[in-house]
Amino acid sequence: MSTSNQLELFENEINSSTSLQKLEIEYIKDFFNKTESDILFDLLKKEIEWKQDFIVMYGKSHPLPRLTAWYGDKNKSYTYSGISMTSLPWTKELLKVRRKLEEFSKQKFNSVLLNYYRSGNDSVSWHSDDEEELGEFPIIGSLSFGGLRRFRLRNKQNKKLTHTYDLGNGSLLIMKGATQKLWEHEVPKTKKKVSGRINLTFRYIV
Repeated sequence: MSTSNQLELFENEINSSTSLQKLEIEYIKDFFNKTESDILFDLLKKEIEWKQDFIVMYGKSHPLPRLTAWYGDKNKSYTYSGISMTSLPWTKELLKVRRKLEEFSKQKFNSVLLNYYRSGNDSVSWHSDDEEELGEFPIIGSLSFGGLRRFRLRNKQNKKLTHTYDLGNGSLLIMKGATQKLWEHEVPKTKKKVSGRINLTFRYIV
Protein backbone atom coordinates (compact mmCIF):
# COMPACT_ATOMS: atom_id res chain seq x y z
CA MET A 1 0.00 0.00 0.00
CA SER A 2 1.28 3.46 -0.81
CA THR A 3 2.44 5.95 1.79
CA SER A 4 1.10 9.50 2.15
CA ASN A 5 1.21 11.58 -1.05
CA GLN A 6 2.67 8.72 -3.06
CA LEU A 7 1.04 7.26 -6.13
CA GLU A 8 0.26 3.57 -6.31
CA LEU A 9 -0.43 2.02 -9.68
CA PHE A 10 -1.86 -1.44 -9.10
CA GLU A 11 -1.94 -3.73 -12.09
CA ASN A 12 -3.04 -7.29 -11.57
CA GLU A 13 -2.75 -9.55 -14.58
CA ILE A 14 -4.06 -13.09 -14.38
CA ASN A 15 -3.61 -15.57 -17.19
CA SER A 16 -6.80 -17.54 -17.66
CA SER A 17 -8.07 -19.87 -20.32
CA THR A 18 -10.26 -17.15 -21.82
CA SER A 19 -8.64 -13.75 -21.35
CA LEU A 20 -6.07 -11.62 -19.63
CA GLN A 21 -7.65 -10.02 -16.56
CA LYS A 22 -6.27 -6.62 -15.67
CA LEU A 23 -7.14 -4.33 -12.76
CA GLU A 24 -5.75 -0.83 -13.22
CA ILE A 25 -5.96 1.43 -10.18
CA GLU A 26 -4.25 4.65 -9.12
CA TYR A 27 -4.40 5.43 -5.41
CA ILE A 28 -3.27 8.41 -3.30
CA LYS A 29 -3.88 8.27 0.42
CA ASP A 30 -3.82 12.03 1.08
CA PHE A 31 -4.85 13.72 -2.15
CA PHE A 32 -6.42 16.38 0.07
CA ASN A 33 -4.89 17.01 3.49
CA LYS A 34 -6.93 16.59 6.68
CA THR A 35 -7.81 20.26 7.08
CA GLU A 36 -8.98 20.55 3.46
CA SER A 37 -10.89 17.28 3.70
CA ASP A 38 -12.70 18.21 6.93
CA ILE A 39 -13.78 21.54 5.46
CA LEU A 40 -14.99 19.91 2.25
CA PHE A 41 -16.92 17.23 4.14
CA ASP A 42 -18.80 19.85 6.17
CA LEU A 43 -19.52 22.02 3.12
CA LEU A 44 -20.72 19.11 1.00
CA LYS A 45 -22.88 17.72 3.78
CA LYS A 46 -24.64 21.08 4.20
CA GLU A 47 -24.79 22.46 0.66
CA ILE A 48 -25.35 19.47 -1.64
CA GLU A 49 -28.98 18.79 -2.57
CA TRP A 50 -29.07 15.26 -1.20
CA LYS A 51 -32.01 13.02 -2.05
CA GLN A 52 -33.27 9.58 -1.19
CA ASP A 53 -33.54 7.43 -4.30
CA PHE A 54 -35.51 4.19 -4.54
CA ILE A 55 -34.82 1.00 -6.46
CA VAL A 56 -37.38 -1.60 -7.56
CA MET A 57 -36.54 -5.19 -6.65
CA TYR A 58 -38.90 -8.12 -7.10
CA GLY A 59 -41.75 -5.72 -7.81
CA LYS A 60 -41.26 -3.69 -4.63
CA SER A 61 -39.69 -0.27 -4.16
CA HIS A 62 -36.84 -0.02 -1.66
CA PRO A 63 -34.85 3.04 -0.50
CA LEU A 64 -31.19 3.00 -1.46
CA PRO A 65 -29.05 2.58 1.69
CA ARG A 66 -27.39 6.00 1.17
CA LEU A 67 -28.22 9.51 -0.03
CA THR A 68 -27.24 10.58 -3.54
CA ALA A 69 -26.83 13.64 -5.77
CA TRP A 70 -25.81 14.21 -9.41
CA TYR A 71 -24.01 17.37 -10.57
CA GLY A 72 -22.46 18.22 -13.90
CA ASP A 73 -22.46 20.14 -17.15
CA LYS A 74 -25.84 21.03 -18.63
CA ASN A 75 -27.89 18.11 -19.99
CA LYS A 76 -25.48 15.43 -18.72
CA SER A 77 -28.04 12.92 -17.47
CA TYR A 78 -27.16 9.51 -16.04
CA THR A 79 -29.14 6.33 -15.51
CA TYR A 80 -28.18 3.34 -13.36
CA SER A 81 -30.21 0.55 -11.74
CA GLY A 82 -33.36 2.04 -13.25
CA ILE A 83 -32.72 5.43 -11.61
CA SER A 84 -32.52 8.44 -13.95
CA MET A 85 -30.63 11.51 -12.73
CA THR A 86 -30.59 15.00 -14.25
CA SER A 87 -27.51 17.09 -13.53
CA LEU A 88 -27.64 19.97 -11.09
CA PRO A 89 -25.31 22.93 -11.83
CA TRP A 90 -21.78 22.75 -10.40
CA THR A 91 -21.19 24.33 -7.01
CA LYS A 92 -18.09 26.39 -6.26
CA GLU A 93 -16.63 23.63 -4.10
CA LEU A 94 -17.25 20.90 -6.67
CA LEU A 95 -15.57 22.96 -9.38
CA LYS A 96 -12.49 23.41 -7.17
CA VAL A 97 -12.30 19.69 -6.50
CA ARG A 98 -12.77 18.88 -10.19
CA ARG A 99 -10.02 21.30 -11.21
CA LYS A 100 -7.49 19.68 -8.89
CA LEU A 101 -8.49 16.18 -10.02
CA GLU A 102 -8.24 17.11 -13.70
CA GLU A 103 -4.83 18.73 -13.24
CA PHE A 104 -3.51 15.58 -11.59
CA SER A 105 -5.15 12.96 -13.80
CA LYS A 106 -4.88 14.83 -17.13
CA GLN A 107 -8.44 13.65 -17.68
CA LYS A 108 -11.56 15.75 -18.32
CA PHE A 109 -14.67 15.14 -16.21
CA ASN A 110 -18.09 16.64 -16.91
CA SER A 111 -20.18 15.13 -14.11
CA VAL A 112 -20.01 13.69 -10.62
CA LEU A 113 -22.14 11.24 -8.64
CA LEU A 114 -22.11 11.92 -4.91
CA ASN A 115 -22.98 9.31 -2.28
CA TYR A 116 -23.46 10.11 1.40
CA TYR A 117 -22.94 7.09 3.67
CA ARG A 118 -24.47 8.27 6.94
CA SER A 119 -23.45 5.24 9.02
CA GLY A 120 -22.18 1.68 8.72
CA ASN A 121 -25.70 0.64 7.68
CA ASP A 122 -25.33 2.58 4.43
CA SER A 123 -23.65 0.77 1.56
CA VAL A 124 -23.51 0.09 -2.17
CA SER A 125 -23.76 -3.46 -3.50
CA TRP A 126 -21.61 -5.15 -6.16
CA HIS A 127 -21.74 -3.33 -9.49
CA SER A 128 -19.64 -1.93 -12.34
CA ASP A 129 -19.74 1.60 -13.71
CA ASP A 130 -20.25 0.34 -17.24
CA GLU A 131 -23.33 2.21 -18.45
CA GLU A 132 -23.36 3.06 -22.16
CA GLU A 133 -23.13 6.83 -21.60
CA LEU A 134 -19.74 6.38 -19.87
CA GLY A 135 -18.07 5.01 -23.01
CA GLU A 136 -16.17 1.79 -23.62
CA PHE A 137 -13.28 2.35 -21.20
CA PRO A 138 -14.47 4.85 -18.58
CA ILE A 139 -12.13 6.59 -16.17
CA ILE A 140 -13.70 7.06 -12.74
CA GLY A 141 -12.08 9.42 -10.22
CA SER A 142 -13.29 8.54 -6.72
CA LEU A 143 -12.67 10.95 -3.82
CA SER A 144 -13.58 10.22 -0.20
CA PHE A 145 -14.20 12.66 2.65
CA GLY A 146 -15.10 11.81 6.24
CA GLY A 147 -15.04 8.38 7.85
CA LEU A 148 -12.98 5.47 6.56
CA ARG A 149 -14.87 2.79 4.64
CA ARG A 150 -13.77 -0.42 2.99
CA PHE A 151 -13.85 -0.58 -0.82
CA ARG A 152 -13.72 -4.04 -2.39
CA LEU A 153 -13.14 -5.14 -5.98
CA ARG A 154 -14.04 -8.56 -7.36
CA ASN A 155 -13.18 -10.14 -10.69
CA LYS A 156 -16.25 -10.95 -12.76
CA GLN A 157 -14.92 -14.27 -14.05
CA ASN A 158 -13.26 -15.44 -10.86
CA LYS A 159 -15.32 -14.25 -7.87
CA LYS A 160 -12.64 -15.47 -5.47
CA LEU A 161 -10.18 -12.96 -6.91
CA THR A 162 -10.59 -9.75 -4.87
CA HIS A 163 -8.68 -6.64 -3.89
CA THR A 164 -9.44 -4.25 -1.02
CA TYR A 165 -8.71 -0.60 -0.21
CA ASP A 166 -9.57 1.17 3.03
CA LEU A 167 -10.53 4.60 1.72
CA GLY A 168 -9.97 7.35 4.25
CA ASN A 169 -10.49 11.08 4.54
CA GLY A 170 -9.05 12.92 1.51
CA SER A 171 -8.08 9.82 -0.46
CA LEU A 172 -8.28 9.46 -4.24
CA LEU A 173 -8.78 6.24 -6.18
CA ILE A 174 -8.90 6.24 -9.98
CA MET A 175 -10.26 3.25 -11.87
CA LYS A 176 -9.34 3.09 -15.55
CA GLY A 177 -8.52 0.83 -18.48
CA ALA A 178 -10.70 -2.29 -18.66
CA THR A 179 -11.44 -2.25 -14.92
CA GLN A 180 -15.20 -1.70 -15.35
CA LYS A 181 -15.43 -4.43 -17.98
CA LEU A 182 -13.60 -7.06 -15.95
CA TRP A 183 -14.24 -6.11 -12.33
CA GLU A 184 -17.07 -5.03 -10.04
CA HIS A 185 -16.87 -3.15 -6.74
CA GLU A 186 -18.80 -2.52 -3.53
CA VAL A 187 -18.80 -0.60 -0.25
CA PRO A 188 -20.16 -3.20 2.20
CA LYS A 189 -22.12 -2.53 5.35
CA THR A 190 -20.15 -2.67 8.59
CA LYS A 191 -21.08 -3.20 12.24
CA LYS A 192 -18.13 -1.10 13.29
CA LYS A 193 -18.84 2.41 14.53
CA VAL A 194 -17.88 4.66 11.62
CA SER A 195 -18.29 8.34 10.89
CA GLY A 196 -20.27 9.61 7.93
CA ARG A 197 -18.53 9.45 4.57
CA ILE A 198 -19.12 11.44 1.39
CA ASN A 199 -17.83 9.90 -1.83
CA LEU A 200 -17.51 11.77 -5.13
CA THR A 201 -17.13 9.70 -8.29
CA PHE A 202 -16.20 11.98 -11.20
CA ARG A 203 -17.10 10.75 -14.67
CA TYR A 204 -17.18 11.80 -18.31
CA ILE A 205 -20.55 11.40 -20.01
CA VAL A 206 -20.00 11.00 -23.74
